[in-house]
Amino acid sequence: MAFRRTPSFASDRESHRDLQRMLVVGLGNPGKKYERTRHNVGQEAIDILASRHNASLKAGRDRALVAECRVHDVPVVLAVPTTYMNDSGEAVGPLARRYKVSDPSRIIVLHDELDLEPGVVKIKVGGGLAGHNGLRSISQHLKTDDYIRVRIGVGKPRSKEQGADHVLAKVSASDRQVLVEAIETAVSAVELILSIGVDEAMQRIHSQQKQ
Repeated sequence: MAFRRTPSFASDRESHRDLQRMLVVGLGNPGKKYERTRHNVGQEAIDILASRHNASLKAGRDRALVAECRVHDVPVVLAVPTTYMNDSGEAVGPLARRYKVSDPSRIIVLHDELDLEPGVVKIKVGGGLAGHNGLRSISQHLKTDDYIRVRIGVGKPRSKEQGADHVLAKVSASDRQVLVEAIETAVSAVELILSIGVDEAMQRIHSQQKQ
């Protein structure tokens, strides 16, 4: 007589964690050359999140630095792709599969946003990519645009041709202070999403913004 295996409480708990788990990704370019540039504000936000929640980012198998922690009792995977920005999806796609985050509404991506004034932070769910190559790569690998974005405003350069220089160049001390404050706001936005949900977090963060 064949006996059916009864699922263990441990496996039930693991399945429940899988359903709750959030993947939070900060975009940027690897290497000291790009540190503290406008393009790497998402990466800096993840560094702060990891520090706040006693997590250490370590190299994983999916072309990313990864840390697991709990934020407001939600299991979270923090990640920084070690690819270049334009290939971010090569890390995010495998990470989503490895950590069983199949629902795009449980993925948060923090990134620089040219279409917002410096210092402005906005939350967005799905929608257009505004020409952001990192988001385009992620959407291609996830096969959806329906993930959450925390957009960190870095402003537009004087001309379209200056776009790459604008996001990759070192910034002045005054501009840097504006970015630091925006990064802190972005970190708070993620924590709010995890504690009260994306809709309420959006209302609260947007009500604080001038734009």
